[in-house]
Amino acid sequence: MNNLPARTGWDWLKQGGALFRKQPLALTTLLFANILFSIGMSALPILGPVLAVILIPSFSMAFMQACLMIENGERVTPAVLLTGFRQPALAALCKAGLIYLAVSIVLMFIMRVAVPTEFMEQMAAASADNATPPNVAPGQLFAFFGVFLLYAAVLVALCFVAPLTYWKNMGPGKATFYSFFAVLRAAGPFFVMLAAWFALFFGLCMLVALLFGNANAGRVVIMWLIFLFVLLLQCAMYAGYTTIFGKPVDKAP
Repeated sequence: MNNLPARTGWDWLKQGGALFRKQPLALTTLLFANILFSIGMSALPILGPVLAVILIPSFSMAFMQACLMIENGERVTPAVLLTGFRQPALAALCKAGLIYLAVSIVLMFIMRVAVPTEFMEQMAAASADNATPPNVAPGQLFAFFGVFLLYAAVLVALCFVAPLTYWKNMGPGKATFYSFFAVLRAAGPFFVMLAAWFALFFGLCMLVALLFGNANAGRVVIMWLIFLFVLLLQCAMYAGYTTIFGKPVDKAP
């Protein structure tokens, strides 16, 4: 992979937006279905949250496959939800999911060590009572944002594990290695893409807040913006994958 100019990240975001505009209803339905399945699975006692993490690669492949279908001019159907749940792909993706699980455990441990429990309790209390500002030390706030940025960086570094496992038939370790170093070498484009994505999202949220104030309609609009920008980021990640690894071959039955 050649070094990519930083502005490539903006191109990925534009390509993702173009993909979304072609079939917005299908992608939105796909997102809601994934959210419902994840919530339902997480509700299962003990093993539910663990399974939800292990199945992250399987869930994410539905979006990647949908983007490929849109690029090929095909209609996205509900059957795309099963992309990462068919054999032999399911077993390979679940092995990749174990890496997600291990990383999540490490990050949870870092969060427990770096951020005191009192900080999380005060933040939760403040969110429940908007009139009461949280009384937290600056060091705790910086530690929280530091762990949050680390978590975001790790998620971005693992973003190609699922498609490399599914489309390139890589083992979980090899897929993680290639995903990590692909993101590292394309750090400039990824930074531009994420910065532009966040700037657009923050700007639109500010505009909605100015227009609606504290009205319930404003909260509904912001919630829809969150869904929209999650889909936009998923489509942009697909554009990044095709730039770095080439357009995949459709393996759907």
